[in-house]
Amino acid sequence: MKKKILIWVLAAVLVLSMAGCAAGAVSTTDKYVGMEPAAAAETAAAETKDTTGLSDLIRVPFGYLLDWLYTFTNNYGLALILFSLIIKLVLLPMSVKSKKSMLKMSRLSPQVKALEAKYGDDKQKYQLAVQQMYKEEGVSMGGGCLWSFIPLIILLPLYYVIREPITYMMHNSRSVSEAIVAFIQASGENLGKNSYYAQLAAAGHIGDYMDELKALAVTANANLQAMNFQFLGIDLAGIPTFRFWECEGWGEIGLFLIPVVSAGLQAASMWLSQKMNNQVATNADGEQDADAAKAANQTNATMMLMMPIMSLWIGFSMPAAISVYWIAQAVFGAVQDCILTKHYRKVYDEEDAVKQEIAAKRRAEEAEKERQRALRREKNPDGITDNVSKKKVRQQEKEAAEKAARAYEAKKNPVQESEEKKPLSGDPERPYSRGRAYDPSHYGRKRPAGSDAEQTEE
Repeated sequence: MKKKILIWVLAAVLVLSMAGCAAGAVSTTDKYVGMEPAAAAETAAAETKDTTGLSDLIRVPFGYLLDWLYTFTNNYGLALILFSLIIKLVLLPMSVKSKKSMLKMSRLSPQVKALEAKYGDDKQKYQLAVQQMYKEEGVSMGGGCLWSFIPLIILLPLYYVIREPITYMMHNSRSVSEAIVAFIQASGENLGKNSYYAQLAAAGHIGDYMDELKALAVTANANLQAMNFQFLGIDLAGIPTFRFWECEGWGEIGLFLIPVVSAGLQAASMWLSQKMNNQVATNADGEQDADAAKAANQTNATMMLMMPIMSLWIGFSMPAAISVYWIAQAVFGAVQDCILTKHYRKVYDEEDAVKQEIAAKRRAEEAEKERQRALRREKNPDGITDNVSKKKVRQQEKEAAEKAARAYEAKKNPVQESEEKKPLSGDPERPYSRGRAYDPSHYGRKRPAGSDAEQTEE
């Protein structure tokens, strides 16, 4: 569980760092203001180097996919939702492994609790015992959270695709993309104060300058596309503000609500997933263990709090399109959890039914034994009972056999019995005075009183 929390913390740090970089790139979008548009475009193209990185191996395919979905639906928000659905379907095998691992860990939580009670303050032995149990059950301690970490990894390249649609969705080089942005800015369009999202803002104005850009030498061969980022009356290219009291009209109010809905759905989906996982936490008798489930909930409390907070930070730091993807992921994830849990519950319910049947037989046997004990107590209210243990019975049988053998020998040879009953020394008054120097006549016979006097007189 510590590994799981650590992975989510690292994910939060990664995303928050990305948002911090975006928030820091400000006050540079007025670079080409006041310049002649054609000159601004040529200057921007000359100053920009066309470079590629390993991350483009993921960003470029994402750009083609999102571009195709946008062309197919003619709706940017719907294209993001379909993109999220496709990602869920592609990652379904990994999600199945993650869910299976999480359910197994939840199912073993009563046994984990028993180990904790067994080892007490010896945390080292407790951890070793838990690891050994997980190994025997085929459970990976970090498996569930590692697979859950993949959607966050996908979020990073998607963020760049959304932030730079002219480069990735329209498939232009970086120099051409910067030339288009500079031309639109020099033409008098306000692209905002954050240069990190200047390309996103400029993409919404390409339709207004299509002919001019095609006539310009530096952008003559560029792939140009008029894009509309409106979805349900909300501009998904805009960055929401948490100052809801300053919002005017549905466009701004809806923009504010998107991060709030995203955080709420993240909390709801995690709560639902946790509740379904707890349903498979059963003890050795196949019965639900509420105490073990409660302990697991306390362990996951940090996760329940951290994810919604991270969603809020993302929502109010980045374009609303990111939150739309995040919302879709939460909804599809909840549906997926319900389907997978229902599937595995059938298997676990069969296992629990077998355990419950065995437990019922054991309880019936214990009840019968208790009934027999009650009958014996009723017959013997004083509580004096013979020791009927197997060891005692065997000992009694052995003694009885030896006694019977001695009785048989005595009956068969009575003289031998009389000899055995004689004292070892031959003197009844000193039966055990025999030794190597024993002489039975050494002490003589005891004489009656007066016999010494008679001998003296004689």
